[in-house]
Amino acid sequence: MKKIFLSLITLFAVNIIYAQKYPEPEFTNEVYYLKKDGSFTLVRLEKISSTIETKTKLGGFGGSEAEYTMDGNTSSVRIKAGSNPSFIVSNSKGNSKGTGSGHSDSMMRASGVDPGLIQQAMGGMMDPGTRFTLYKTESGSGQRIILLQKSHGGPFASKKVKSSDKFTFSVKMIHDGYWELIPDKELPPGEYAFSALDPTGGSARGPGALLFAFGID
Repeated sequence: MKKIFLSLITLFAVNIIYAQKYPEPEFTNEVYYLKKDGSFTLVRLEKISSTIETKTKLGGFGGSEAEYTMDGNTSSVRIKAGSNPSFIVSNSKGNSKGTGSGHSDSMMRASGVDPGLIQQAMGGMMDPGTRFTLYKTESGSGQRIILLQKSHGGPFASKKVKSSDKFTFSVKMIHDGYWELIPDKELPPGEYAFSALDPTGGSARGPGALLFAFGID
């Protein structure tokens, strides 16, 4: 039993030291590039707010496109090819014991509600594995485009629908409310962006998205 206890203490201490290597980002709910060059540093990705642009040809008979657009052919944030980059997202400072307000926590407990469960539910909603999508963007004419859907019109058109390439990534929790995003395969040279729905950025043209862009050279 004593050996098991000592092993747990050692593992706990190692996890604390490991987590301390990761710096806290200045802004929450944004994607940062984690630069590992002896010490860990964070590089803020280019942040753009965009809405869905829908384009149709010949009233839809010539096909349609739905896309997010970003100004500029390339991002100002550059990452060296073959470096196996990873990224960081944080949504809190790791408060898992309640909602952050002592008064509101007391009111919840008086009503028979565990504030810790509320915090866990909120954390699950912010899980970057379900909230973010990594796209390879298409560049040209002074813009970068995330093509969400492109279809050909007409009764004899192909049923095939085209969209921008997506790259999967694994999510590693460093501590509560703090994650490392690791692409599942090497990213070839090109322009990329993480997208996340922006509930405050919509317009009459469609729902909004926050885009966090970078380039691989």
